Amino acid sequence: MNADKHKTIAEDQVRLVVEVLRMLADPTRIQVLWALRDAEMSVNELAEAVGKPAPSVSQHLAKLRMARLVRTRRAGTTIFYSLENEHVRQLVTDAVFNAEHAGPGVPAHHRADPAVRSLRAQEG
Repeated sequence: MNADKHKTIAEDQVRLVVEVLRMLADPTRIQVLWALRDAEMSVNELAEAVGKPAPSVSQHLAKLRMARLVRTRRAGTTIFYSLENEHVRQLVTDAVFNAEHAGPGVPAHHRADPAVRSLRAQEG
């Protein structure tokens, strides 16, 4: 894409970015992507992890696959899903971490940081 080398982004690339963000604008899809951040999972495993029926999760996975946010691997009769690439992992992680900053207190992702723990101990 080379967006980092230009001050503007080509219109076709902007449309692709908007489509990716649309895919992220659904709570179930965010939960699915979050569940996949560290391991591949089957539809049934994902359904259990996100607390949704397998047919519903399967429909979300189809959309995520069409948007190239997840990929599949077949093992016998089971299909396993994983994140398409490290950029998807980073996008989902950054979105979740950014949302944590909107809440009160120290965001969960900062609590493990030794510098934050030290600062909190000094304040307490």
